[in-house]
Amino acid sequence: MSLRTLGRGVGWLALAVLLTANLVLGARLQNQAGPPDERDTGYEKMALFTRVLEQVREQYVDADKTTYQDLIYGALRGMLESLDPHSQFLDPDMYKDMKDETAGEFGGLGIVIGVKEGMLTVIAPMEDTPGFKAGLLPGDKILEIDGKPTDNLTMEEAVKQLRGAPGTKVTLGILRPKSEGIRTMELVRAVINIPSVKDTDMLEDGIGYLRIVQFNEPTAKAVHEAIQGLQARGMRALVLDLRNNPGGLLTSAIEVAEKFVRRGDMIVFTQGRNEKPLQTFRAKGRQHYTDFPMVILINGGSASAAEIVAGALQDHRRAILVGGKSFGKGSVQSVLQLDDGSAIRLTTARYYTPSKRVIHEQGIEPDVPVAMPPEDLQRLINQRAEPESGKDEADVPASAIRDVQLERALDILKGVMIFTAQQRTSAVARR
Repeated sequence: MSLRTLGRGVGWLALAVLLTANLVLGARLQNQAGPPDERDTGYEKMALFTRVLEQVREQYVDADKTTYQDLIYGALRGMLESLDPHSQFLDPDMYKDMKDETAGEFGGLGIVIGVKEGMLTVIAPMEDTPGFKAGLLPGDKILEIDGKPTDNLTMEEAVKQLRGAPGTKVTLGILRPKSEGIRTMELVRAVINIPSVKDTDMLEDGIGYLRIVQFNEPTAKAVHEAIQGLQARGMRALVLDLRNNPGGLLTSAIEVAEKFVRRGDMIVFTQGRNEKPLQTFRAKGRQHYTDFPMVILINGGSASAAEIVAGALQDHRRAILVGGKSFGKGSVQSVLQLDDGSAIRLTTARYYTPSKRVIHEQGIEPDVPVAMPPEDLQRLINQRAEPESGKDEADVPASAIRDVQLERALDILKGVMIFTAQQRTSAVARR
């Protein structure tokens, strides 16, 4: 063994001993701070960890896999991954890659993924993207990526494999609920850049329609401009369509929600392991649209920021929710950098609606449930994008597809407007 190799080994041994000593000291202080839990005594468990670490170092068959860094990084990786699908240990290279992804241009499929029932799941495909054009639907299970199973992948690893240079191909093995067998889909990555607000229109009886595809920085401004335009055309009620909206920025969700409630109303709050809220977000701004009735459309592809908006307006009785139960993605991850350039992504809180309903893994229930196959919604979106075709991808006549959720929303708003007009007439008559 060379002196350099010996020096590195001694260095890692010193690091491991120091780490263990610090953890043991912390465990002792924690035990002194309160009554010990027989199942969770830090000193004994850290001693067990140290014994196993040294046994692996001394006896594992492949010595090149037993450096202190490899073993400790592996232990940290397993520790974080055992908590939930969103917590993760990031070694220095992975942490650098994560930071680099926030800058520059990258290729992808245009799908938002999550973990549901222990499986990598499509939350929603974004419109005009490779995932949407290939026919991926909310709820699809991604069992394979390029022929390799996904059951042992972390969320970060799965996202990394799905992304890549624009123009490159990726093959997915998809299991669709209520279908048999795995479907194989080959998709070509592309640069993902789509508008957040689409299909603004005036429907019947003065009812406006506005669909938010995702929540990003310009969304609130686009919503404001769209409502201004609809009101100029005589809008007296609004359908806000959040179906297949996978979410986006928390700040954007707050800025959109606050436009429809009163200043000072709570929109969402986060809560960690203690009962005291970590952060509370309330409506600000000067322009608030509170003088017309609203229906919000949601489904299983509505997640994260979309659920925050829907839950807030439902709690304040500002909007009636129609459609299906939302996805249930409402946890907060904090990234904490460590001294050696690595980091941990740790779930530190969950989002709650103003009435203290937890969003994560529970979802938002609609006030008026209306079932609609996700395939029908996707065909309708294709129909709007290419109305001249007259037919969708599945060669089903466009006229045969009904948006039953939107139809129910229109019926509700018409009823609300009739009731409101009668109330005003009665009030005038009593004067």
